[in-house]
Amino acid sequence: MSIKIIQRISVLMLTLLAVSNVQAMEAVKVASGLHIPWGLTYVDDNTMLISQRDGVIKQLDLKTGKHETLLKPANVWAQGQGGLLDIALSPFEANKIYLTYSKDVNGEGATTLAQASYKDGKLSDWQDLFISASRTDTGRHFGSRIAFDNNSLYFSIGDRGVRDNGQDTLTHAGSILRLKPDGSTPSDNPFVGNEAVLDEIWSYGHRNPQGLFFDAQSQKLWSIEHGPRGGDEINLIKRGANYGWPVTSHGKEYWGPMSVGEGKLKEGIEPPVKVYVPSIAPGSLVLYRGDKFPELNGKLLAGALKLTHINVVTINDAGKAVAEQRIMSELGERIRDIEVSPQGDIYFSTDSGNLYRLKQ
Repeated sequence: MSIKIIQRISVLMLTLLAVSNVQAMEAVKVASGLHIPWGLTYVDDNTMLISQRDGVIKQLDLKTGKHETLLKPANVWAQGQGGLLDIALSPFEANKIYLTYSKDVNGEGATTLAQASYKDGKLSDWQDLFISASRTDTGRHFGSRIAFDNNSLYFSIGDRGVRDNGQDTLTHAGSILRLKPDGSTPSDNPFVGNEAVLDEIWSYGHRNPQGLFFDAQSQKLWSIEHGPRGGDEINLIKRGANYGWPVTSHGKEYWGPMSVGEGKLKEGIEPPVKVYVPSIAPGSLVLYRGDKFPELNGKLLAGALKLTHINVVTINDAGKAVAEQRIMSELGERIRDIEVSPQGDIYFSTDSGNLYRLKQ
């Protein structure tokens, strides 16, 4: 038997072993009784902060599973898909957290970035840093996840249920924004000085990106977004790129078997890395880096709402999705958010109000 054949057999055996190990993972319930725990952020070995879509911020003891209300911010427009959205510990400044929420502005909802101080188990000094130009009275497609690179903050905004917003660069709806930590606009954003595009926009042509993750190791920004009937997408987000909605789509109209847009691909539009048909209805996205789950290292993990599982996607060196696994489907839970601790532990929340930790 040749060396090449032996090497291929070894790779196949390792792959099958990794698949088996992933499928054997279990979910340990950490807490229950939450109300649509939309966002999670890990504070320390004992503590997690949770944003509930109804407009309440909870502090959770990870050892006991007990949680308490820290704050119910004013002016949260908790209607439809709107409310208190993502929450993230600041990597730029100690004792600070960022949040996104749909802010009530004269009876309409606008996806908004806020900051607050967190110290000694208390939240204070709430401050809106950026109120996006995305106001409507619809309860649809707010986004919104937060991600960080070395010196910037990104957050996503859905098209608010208005398709044309995806290509309208004079609204923030249907785009991913890049800001400085204080909420101001970086001078090197791709469209600064272009009067046809708002300065804060980093990419556009998005429908409803509810997963956003910056991988520090590869320096790549990843997003996952809802398509219409079919056509959820994983996208590698590039500076100034157009992701096509609603000109291109892999989905169908809700009212019939008609394709949305002009086609699946078009010159000048960035194609997706992966497409889901039928839709899984993604709620979150992380790229796992850690030793606790070596079978997941370097893979994307997406929470699926409609199809109730964690979607594990293998990306090759060329940035292409080459394999997919589905785990935790036996729970039958709408998986909303996934959070990885600095120690490599994986937690995930579900719309039924539960928080779980993955276990080998």
